[in-house]
Amino acid sequence: MAETTLLPTVAPATGSPRQRRRRTMSSRRNRIGMLYAAPMALIVVVLFIIPLILMVWMSVNRWPLLGASHPNGLQNYRVLDDPTFTSAIWFTLKYTLVTTIVLSAIAFGLALLVQERRRGVGLFRTTFFLPSAVGLASASLLFYSFFNNADSPLNAGLRWIGVEDVEWLGSPNASLASVIGVVTWRFAGFYMLILMTGLQSIDPLLYEAARTDGASRWQLMRHVTLPLLRPAVALMMVLSVTGSLLAFDQFFILTGGRQGTATVVITVYRQAFIRQDLGGAAAMSVVILVALLLLNGGQLAVLRRGGRG
Repeated sequence: MAETTLLPTVAPATGSPRQRRRRTMSSRRNRIGMLYAAPMALIVVVLFIIPLILMVWMSVNRWPLLGASHPNGLQNYRVLDDPTFTSAIWFTLKYTLVTTIVLSAIAFGLALLVQERRRGVGLFRTTFFLPSAVGLASASLLFYSFFNNADSPLNAGLRWIGVEDVEWLGSPNASLASVIGVVTWRFAGFYMLILMTGLQSIDPLLYEAARTDGASRWQLMRHVTLPLLRPAVALMMVLSVTGSLLAFDQFFILTGGRQGTATVVITVYRQAFIRQDLGGAAAMSVVILVALLLLNGGQLAVLRRGGRG
């Protein structure tokens, strides 16, 4: 019986030459795009992913500042029972709530004031935005002399109108108000710019149509301006809440975290470098990270749901 040899069959190339050329060009563009994105991806991995993994690993280890480390499970997360940390959490939440409300109201008012182009408005925009060019640490040092000196311009002005001197950094409430004043001065112009950009992106024809239907100024604000301003508001809220929860410079410079003004980040700093417990500080950091994700995700979901409604 003659043996038959089975030759492998070669599948014909699918598609026309033009289609194959398009696929080749698309694949080449994808490879080029990956090459362009590789440096940024490397930076993200080195500066974010690896430190994040290390932080989580440290949080489940007994990790002193000096000395060898060893695993200890979830023992570090017992810092949640530390009254110092829980007090810092409540203080930070109060500071975040008050700061966000004050900043949002002032920034929105400034944005409404300078949104229209008229003579001299550019000067006001520049003046309101200039404090944003000052670093937060520099701004805190600048205001420290106003708050901490008995002969400060603030107390001199109060004496001129017959009011006694105020110890701006002498009590928790006064210290909180002082820090909020510094942060408002520093960031109100920046958030004003965000909201002003959102206001200017609204089509004026929408206002004209609403006025034609007899809408009042309040109805224009409620049914036209605020709904269409949600993307800008969402960005401002995320930046404000994140910055407030991670507040460090202003409190460390102005109050040192004393008199009940320790934020969660100051508490993490003390846990790591004063108590020399990097594992406990890492556990606190994990808790703060989870809280940030939940809060920012929640407020974005609320704003997005409101936009669909």
